[in-house]
Amino acid sequence: MVLGGRHRGPLDFLLEQFRKLTKYVDGTAHRSFQVVLFLFLVLAVFLMLGFLHVDFKLLSPLLRDKAQEPPVTNIMFLKTHKTASSTILNILYRFSESHNLSTALPEGSSFHLGYPWLFVTRYVEGMQQDDSLHHRFNIMCNHLRFNFPEVQKVMPNDTFYFSILRNPLFQLESSFIYYKSYAPAFQRVKSLDEFLADPWKYYNDSAGLKNVYAKNNMWFDFGFDNNAPVEADYVHTCLAEVERRFHLVLLTDHFDESMVLLRRRLRWQLDDVVSFKLNVRSERTISHLTPESQERAKRWCALDWQLYRHFNRTFWTQLHAELSPRQLREELEQLRARRRELTTLCLQDPEPKNKTHIDDWNLRPYQSGNAEILGYNLRDGLDNSTLRICQRMAMPELQYMAHLYSLQFPNKTPKNIPFLKE
Repeated sequence: MVLGGRHRGPLDFLLEQFRKLTKYVDGTAHRSFQVVLFLFLVLAVFLMLGFLHVDFKLLSPLLRDKAQEPPVTNIMFLKTHKTASSTILNILYRFSESHNLSTALPEGSSFHLGYPWLFVTRYVEGMQQDDSLHHRFNIMCNHLRFNFPEVQKVMPNDTFYFSILRNPLFQLESSFIYYKSYAPAFQRVKSLDEFLADPWKYYNDSAGLKNVYAKNNMWFDFGFDNNAPVEADYVHTCLAEVERRFHLVLLTDHFDESMVLLRRRLRWQLDDVVSFKLNVRSERTISHLTPESQERAKRWCALDWQLYRHFNRTFWTQLHAELSPRQLREELEQLRARRRELTTLCLQDPEPKNKTHIDDWNLRPYQSGNAEILGYNLRDGLDNSTLRICQRMAMPELQYMAHLYSLQFPNKTPKNIPFLKE
C-alpha cells in the first residue's frame, strides 16, 4: 500500500486504526481504553512478525541488553589432551586474572592436578586436608582425570562444567608425536601407521598409566576405563554420565563455532574468548594417516570414537537451538575480525615461530616428544596496557600457571619451570 509516495507497511496500518478508534472514546474511559488498545497493538505486531517469518532471535540481543545477566564466573573445564585445550586454558586464565578470580592450581611444584591418577582434592594448592573445610574456587582448568565427587568439593554448586573433544584420528596422531618418547607403546615404532598395523605388538595395558596416551585417551580423561570392551550398554551408561555432569562439550574441529556458543553460555564479552592458537605444532611434525590406518584408528580408539560421534551431534543441536544461521555467520565474523585486529596489534608476525626464533624466553613453549611446538614474538613499542594484554594472550600454559600461582600464593615457593633455563 502506497500513500503520498511512501510505502505503507503493516505497522503503519495498525497505527492508523488505533488513532481512528481512540476518536470514539471520551471521558474517564479514554486512558484505560488506550492502554488496552496499545496492548492489543503490541500483540498484533508480534503476530504479524511471525506471519512474515521475522527471526525473533534477531531481537534477543536487544532484550538481553536491557536486563543483562552477570557473566558466569564459576567454571570447571575438563582439559582433555591434544584437543586445543591449551588455548582454552589461556582464555580461562586471562578471564580469571582480569576479574580477580581464584583458580584451582596444582599444589607445590606440580603442573597437573594429579593426572593421570583420578583427581582428589589434595592435588589443589590451598585445599584443606580436612574434607569438612572446603575452599571453593572460581575456575578449575588444569589437566586432571575427572572424578566428579572430588571436583564437587573444590567447586561451588552453581559451577558451569564444560570440555572439548577432537576427532580421534587427529587426536591420536597428535598424541603419537607429542608423547613419542614418553608412552611405552610409541617408543619402538617409527610411525603411527606402523603402530596401528599391529597395536597389540607394542601396547601393554599393564605397563602403567604412561600408555593412556596411546588408546582412548579422551575417554580416560573423563574418568572411564580406556581399555574397557566396547559394549553398547557400557558405552550408553558412560555417555549418559557425561551428559549429566557437563553442560557443554565443544569440538576442536569447529573451534570458532565452539567459542561463539561458549561465549553465549557464559555471557562473556567478545574479547574474553578471542585467542591465539597455543601449543600448536609446526607443519613438518604433522603426519597424515593412510586410509587403512584411519580405519584401524577408529577401531583401536573405538571408545573415543563413540564419545566424539555422540557429542558431535549434541554440539550442533545446541548451537542451532541457540543461534539462527544468520546470527552464527555474524558472530563468527565478529570473532574472526577481532582476532585479526589483535593479531595485527600484538604480534610481529601472525605465523607462530620455532622456539629458537622467539625473543622473550617467557613466551617460549615447552617442547615434547617429536613435536616442534611454536610460539609468538610481540611487536616492539607497545604501551604498558597493550603489552600486558598481548603478553597474556601469547603466554604458554606453564608460564601462565606459574604467574597465577605467584599471584594467588605469594608466600609459597614459586613454580620452577626448568626448560626456561636451558
